[in-house]
Amino acid sequence: MKKIRIDQAEANTKQRSAATPVESGASAAPTGAASDAESLAENTETVRPQGETEDPTAGLQADLDRFRDLAMRSQADFENYKKRSAREKEEAIKYANTSLLEKLVPIIDNFELGLAAAKREGEESPVYAGMNLVLKQLNDFLIANGLQPVETVGQKFDPNLHEAIAREPSEEFPEGTVIRQARRGYRFKDRLLRPATVVVSSGPAKE
Repeated sequence: MKKIRIDQAEANTKQRSAATPVESGASAAPTGAASDAESLAENTETVRPQGETEDPTAGLQADLDRFRDLAMRSQADFENYKKRSAREKEEAIKYANTSLLEKLVPIIDNFELGLAAAKREGEESPVYAGMNLVLKQLNDFLIANGLQPVETVGQKFDPNLHEAIAREPSEEFPEGTVIRQARRGYRFKDRLLRPATVVVSSGPAKE
């Protein structure tokens, strides 16, 4: 009876030992399956379909084209800046005396008024002769430096050069023609320094 129990215990021990590897294998199987699934997913993402292989130099070429275009634009802007600066410098030198001449012109006006008053005293007066000589020298100097008087009497009225202060009938001058100059106008080189103040004909008087 005792021997039968020992044999029964050994049989139960063998059955438990045999069952243990089966359980371990059963629990390890899902882990291995998960690893295989992850590897398959990684391989699927890595491998690209045939014909869709990315050119490694395409991005570099695009950057190169962009930087080349930027460099060309910067060069063009710099060239335009140099030309504009040179033009502004040239104009500044060309018209550097504009401010001085604007202040000098009213002095000439007063000098001409004084000359007209001296003329009424007699053209043979030494004062008139001396003032007339000084005015001529002054005008010659101004002309040599680019100052030119605006033509008025007998000229067609030009609003770009003349400033009309009155209109008068005239049998001598047709309508729209300058009859008389009230104040001399000047041009400095190719710019108008001051418009001439004039009286304009309105044509023959109406009866």
